[in-house]
Amino acid sequence: MAWFRTLTRLSTTVKSFPPPPIRTTPVATSLSYFTTVVADNAPPPHPTLSPSPTHCGSLKPTTNGEKARVVVLGSGWAGCRLMKGIDTTLYDVVCVSPRNHMVFTPLLASTCVGTLEFRSVAEPVGRIQPAISSEPGSYFFLSNCKGIDPHNHLVKCETVTDGPNAVEPWKFTIAYDKLVIASGAEATTFGIQGVKEHAIFLREVHQAQEIRRKLLLNLMLSDVPGTTEQEKSRLLHCVVVGGGPTGVEFSGELSDFIMKDVRQRHAHVKDYIRVTLIEANEILSSFDDRLRQYATKQLTKSGVRLVRGIVKDVEADKIVLDNGTEVPYGLLVWSTGVGPSPLVKSLDLPKSPGGRIGIDEWLRVPNVPDVFAIGDCSGFVESTGKPVLPALAQVAERQGKYLASLLNRIGKAGGGRANSGADVDFGTPFVYKHLGSMATLGRYKALVDLRQSKEGKGISLAGFVSWFIWRSAYLTRVISWRNRFYVAVNWMTTMVFGRDISRI
Repeated sequence: MAWFRTLTRLSTTVKSFPPPPIRTTPVATSLSYFTTVVADNAPPPHPTLSPSPTHCGSLKPTTNGEKARVVVLGSGWAGCRLMKGIDTTLYDVVCVSPRNHMVFTPLLASTCVGTLEFRSVAEPVGRIQPAISSEPGSYFFLSNCKGIDPHNHLVKCETVTDGPNAVEPWKFTIAYDKLVIASGAEATTFGIQGVKEHAIFLREVHQAQEIRRKLLLNLMLSDVPGTTEQEKSRLLHCVVVGGGPTGVEFSGELSDFIMKDVRQRHAHVKDYIRVTLIEANEILSSFDDRLRQYATKQLTKSGVRLVRGIVKDVEADKIVLDNGTEVPYGLLVWSTGVGPSPLVKSLDLPKSPGGRIGIDEWLRVPNVPDVFAIGDCSGFVESTGKPVLPALAQVAERQGKYLASLLNRIGKAGGGRANSGADVDFGTPFVYKHLGSMATLGRYKALVDLRQSKEGKGISLAGFVSWFIWRSAYLTRVISWRNRFYVAVNWMTTMVFGRDISRI
């Protein structure tokens, strides 16, 4: 049994070794910012199960040895422009949004028909502000904001989940020194029954994907043997509600797609597919009268039927107008403007006319320290004497750029901490100057209106030259060189080979 005694001595010797020293890694340093609190009487989480919604974590307040923290709610035009311009030597940046990218909305309609690929209009937040991916105190959280506690400088969040079988959402809080609300707005339905159930909005990439899949599915179904003439006509009827720039641009792209691609590759149904644009008033109401008349003429020439009316009810296969007319459809796209989101409505903050979050001339929320609001979710309060600005990308971008400069000034003056910027000179208030509007009509036609206001004077162009200006301007405005290359290649590919009609 000598071998057994030797094995026993080896076992005793191994157990007597001291434990290895604990090393601090960058990951451990990063995780030290967080604390986790478990609700009373809650069982410990099983290592293989999803966390219980009763568990709650928190991002602790910053200390004197750390940078001040700016929390940005939203990853739209306003929030991303702010994050791009913020000085990360002064602030840690924390972004909370249900999407991890910014959508270049002026080109979103082009993705629905295959003119552009979807990734060409999506820019990851980590590329816009690299500190979020590299700095230990900066983060991006794929979450929804559920509430704000301005007295304790806290934001209440809940992680995003997909589908009924997804993991339970994790609730947590974030302490902030400066809070920027840039959560955007939601599509307006005017309380019309059936819109949310049956219509598709055009504000996000996944909505553009849904429109494309629905359009191509209807094309395939209409060619199945046994489909009646009436059903075929309904399936291939695309209805767009709303005559603003988004509705007009989508109608123009769709008509161009039908004329150039559908009629060549779906010859059996080419005489059935059509587009109807419904608007209660004039299309493109913010544009010059001459440009509106030109747009009406070009859309009609390309096969788009313009209908003036108000939608009263939306059903699964038809809409009902105020005059009783029933309009069958296979695809319904809703583009009638935006209004305050449920989050904005629920916040106990000052409001501007129309229900947006109220702001002053420096984009601060009045009487709420260290809280700012920019983009479509914000509007000037009545006491400023300024009108509520339109929900445009250029408004949001300019506000984000201004606020980034303002926060940098505050940080350099030592006011970056919570409740410490009251004595800082904020400088010149925010002033918005309209740079003009553009819209494409398809078939190498577009509108360019460079007037500063509807009643003002300025340059107004229409036709091929405007189309060239429209493409050139937006190509330079795409955020990264990567996406500029994608867009340019997609445009060239479409021009040479036509649009891809694969249903993926």
